[in-house]
Amino acid sequence: MKPGRLIVGLVAVAIGALYAGNAAGAWHTEWFAALPLLFGGLVLAALVGFAAHKARRRRRPRSDQAASSDSTGVPASSSGSQAIK
Repeated sequence: MKPGRLIVGLVAVAIGALYAGNAAGAWHTEWFAALPLLFGGLVLAALVGFAAHKARRRRRPRSDQAASSDSTGVPASSSGSQAIK
């Protein structure tokens, strides 16, 4: 679940409804009215996404964060013997 994406989607729908109401003649919307909504929504989505990421990371068991037993930390080959033909 990505709550940051949900907020961005809701802000996009709100901006679309704002301009749809303008197009239908229900009210008058200035062209720059979406900018504060857009930037505020993006900041809010970033904060919520960061908080959700931290919450997921805190709930994850420590064994998942450790490296796998297969990795030895040594590259496959460092001698340069892979000749390209």
